[in-house]
Amino acid sequence: MTGVLQVVTTVDSKQQADKLAEALVARRLAACVQVSGPITSTYHWQGKVESGEEWICAIKSLSAKYKSLEQAIVELHPYDVPEILAFDVVAGHRGYLDWLAAELGGGPEQRPA
Repeated sequence: MTGVLQVVTTVDSKQQADKLAEALVARRLAACVQVSGPITSTYHWQGKVESGEEWICAIKSLSAKYKSLEQAIVELHPYDVPEILAFDVVAGHRGYLDWLAAELGGGPEQRPA
């Protein structure tokens, strides 16, 4: 385990994705947010099958920041029930992991090896 997370959410516009990315990085809850899209998502919502265009935000953060990160996403997100999925990073390039930790105030010495 690295103490690093990748958190994923989707939003309904590029503008909203960019706004979310900028806010999370500015608040030091994410070292980097990659925005991809558009994609098409198909899902159940309020008893119906829906489809819509979305953008994916891949958020790079630390496990120690997850609770605050989740709260910020919920606060900033346009959806009633946003997708927020967190994945532990089990391994990665040491230089990148050290950079990420340093950007978020958790230097390499504070991150589990």
